[in-house]
Amino acid sequence: MSTTTTPFTLNVLDHCKITPPLNTTPKTSSLPLTFFDIPWLLFSPSQPLFFYDFPHSISHFTTTIVPKLKQSLSLTLQHYFPFSGTFVPLPGLTDPQLKFTHDNSISFVVAESNSDFEHLCSYHVRDVNKFHSLVPKLQEIFSFEHKEFPLLAIQITSFPNYGFSIGLAFHHVIADGRTFHNFIKTWSSYCSSTTFEPSPSIKSLPFYDRDVIIDEKDLRGVFLKDLRKRNVIDSCRAIKMDFSNMTRATFSMSTSEMEKVKKKILESCKEKKTSLPLHLSPYVLTSAFFWVCLVKTQQEFVNEDVTHFGFIAGGITRLEYEVPKNYFGNCVGFGKVSLRRKDLLGEDGIVIAAKEIGSTIKKLDASILGEGEKWILDWEMLHGSEEHVHVTWSPKLKLYELNFGWGRPKKIEEISIDFTRGVSFVESRDFEGGIEIGLALPKSEMDVFTFLFNKGLEDLA
Repeated sequence: MSTTTTPFTLNVLDHCKITPPLNTTPKTSSLPLTFFDIPWLLFSPSQPLFFYDFPHSISHFTTTIVPKLKQSLSLTLQHYFPFSGTFVPLPGLTDPQLKFTHDNSISFVVAESNSDFEHLCSYHVRDVNKFHSLVPKLQEIFSFEHKEFPLLAIQITSFPNYGFSIGLAFHHVIADGRTFHNFIKTWSSYCSSTTFEPSPSIKSLPFYDRDVIIDEKDLRGVFLKDLRKRNVIDSCRAIKMDFSNMTRATFSMSTSEMEKVKKKILESCKEKKTSLPLHLSPYVLTSAFFWVCLVKTQQEFVNEDVTHFGFIAGGITRLEYEVPKNYFGNCVGFGKVSLRRKDLLGEDGIVIAAKEIGSTIKKLDASILGEGEKWILDWEMLHGSEEHVHVTWSPKLKLYELNFGWGRPKKIEEISIDFTRGVSFVESRDFEGGIEIGLALPKSEMDVFTFLFNKGLEDLA
């Protein structure tokens, strides 16, 4: 299996539609979008890609793996049926909604690849183009009355005698990371069961009542007004970019390395008699270290004086009112930190970054909706930007625990960061409490970043 001697090919073996079991979902229904959902209309779909070891033949794969994945997915959709629906941008965006009927379905592709499985699952620098054919693209569809956009598509790819991948594309307007994780965890639970019964760990089904989301600041009205100024249809289409020189790599921060970063910060504050950071969680420590490495990398490529760091903050535990943990939909806010590049490039760059990121998280703890009216403007600035940072996913989701019956994932990638220029944070597969950082950069910048990241860790020793 060598990419240097064998041309890369991908053959589609099957393309079908997966529906929920008959008579298990509403005949026709819709879900209104809350103010938590609406900002996501401006952003392109997520494309998580999971690799699994499976050293068996293609025939064994198609007769064993594929049928189980299809049947378990169908059973999952009886509970998570909105994923088989569509987004309907009504004229004037008077009432954007998710629409679903009993005959809705999910596009499900089965393919075979001769690409180097071990290479794709590695952590070092790789060509982004080797990954794009492994995840589906959400194509727009048309109904008689309105344009509609599917919300989820799935592709299963076999690497004969090595493994397989599960690639997904889903529009964030339907779900935040928590809801998506609940969906795929239920799917994996059904699939790993010999009787197609969900695991006892799947304690509760989705909660669909949108009335639990209270819009005291009329953010829905603010966001709809913002959206009417923009072209939502274009936002739902795939972004076209030049990837001829783009690479991706994964970097890890272990808990021991985080502790060294923390020690450096505390010693610096003590030595210079400055205030201690308000919050030094593993997320803050990793974010600060990463941000400074990236800003150093960008010195010869970027001229902007100010750089922004954006991230997602969970709302379930931060709202002043109660929202069930199994609530279906989005319930996250946005945080943004802005700093001068020269401050991050100084000897106390990591200290400054950690203080500001930690302080912003504490402000969100106190009032997650405090600057909610700026969410769309702030994230529009970050999405697709090469100068700034926005973090996707969260280490709290435990994505590496998703076992469909053939073991934990060997590797997880978020392919959409190639398009959005974001960075993904997921929990480490190999280090308890660690964080994996997924990054996509042009080759020349990636080489510099890799050196700075590794050198930075060495200097902490």
